[in-house]
Amino acid sequence: MSSAASQTIEGPVNFGSGPQGEKVEAYTLASPGGVRLKLITLGATIAELYAPDRQGQLADVVFGFDDASGYLSDRNQHFGCTTGRVCNRIAKGMFTLDGKTYSLAINNAPNHLHGGVERNFGRVVWHAEKITGERGPSVKFTYTSPDGEEGYPGKLDVSVVYTLTAKNEVVIEYEARTDRATPVNLTNHSYFNLGGAGQPSALDHELTLAADQYTPVDATLIPTGKLASVTGTPLDFTKPVRVGERIEQLTATDTKGYDHNFVLRKRESQPTLAAKLRDPASGRTLTVLTTQPGIQFYTGNFLKGQVGKQGRMYAQRSGVCLETQHFPDSINQPTFPSIVLKPGDVYRQSCVYALSVE
Repeated sequence: MSSAASQTIEGPVNFGSGPQGEKVEAYTLASPGGVRLKLITLGATIAELYAPDRQGQLADVVFGFDDASGYLSDRNQHFGCTTGRVCNRIAKGMFTLDGKTYSLAINNAPNHLHGGVERNFGRVVWHAEKITGERGPSVKFTYTSPDGEEGYPGKLDVSVVYTLTAKNEVVIEYEARTDRATPVNLTNHSYFNLGGAGQPSALDHELTLAADQYTPVDATLIPTGKLASVTGTPLDFTKPVRVGERIEQLTATDTKGYDHNFVLRKRESQPTLAAKLRDPASGRTLTVLTTQPGIQFYTGNFLKGQVGKQGRMYAQRSGVCLETQHFPDSINQPTFPSIVLKPGDVYRQSCVYALSVE
């Protein structure tokens, strides 16, 4: 089979029902390098990501569920979804914009987290469209968030395009437009275990981050507004470090492990290196590139052994998140890069998850 023939897109197929009984659909993209990516319209979510190891053996390296009902259950901790309208935390669920104060759901007391409760972007059903382009097969997801949804101002038109390239790159491109000034901060919330989702731990993975600073937080995980050096701390991943090597130094802290926003080095308009995650046992390697200024590294400290795809159990610290983003609580932090989108402007950000073997 030729490379062109093996670079395919299948679907839609039925994946269950959404929160209002809507039909949820799944699409599967395949690359000539053996990577297979399943996307679902509920949450514009990465539901499966199969990647080969050194011997060419495939494993699904992301957390998820076998149908839509799992994603709507309390077992789901934002697995693989597009997170918004504002990912991460907003202090006390409040912000002021253009002289008006807005109140949001407090769903991570005492703060607002990942866009709210019932209508955050991970819990709505998006429209999907298949696209065949030069880089590879794509699915474009679109959603219109009405003015006032989850307390946010303005009607927001959002698109997320996933492309699987012949080089085994999952390219994620975000766009948004609004009719009223509103905060926007979008990310993908995949949990990775490069040994295969359901393996008991991800602590033997090796991580490198292109970050010399991080944003310290208070006891409720809200940034203090300052930037601090990673040098001499357990947060120094400027060279490859085993994820579990220093994590116990953080277990008794407010983050319960790694749950930190790192300040990436100089950003460009094209995606540049943010992180590299490697599983020494399988050789699978994930390189993360982004246009965003930050990346949240989270070690699944609150995973609770819930059962996911094919009966696999997701134990505490068995998966890690590498969420490219603007900094947490940026809407309340004037020294941080702004997340305010204004009418006439276009929000554009991108993230690349590049899979390889070493």
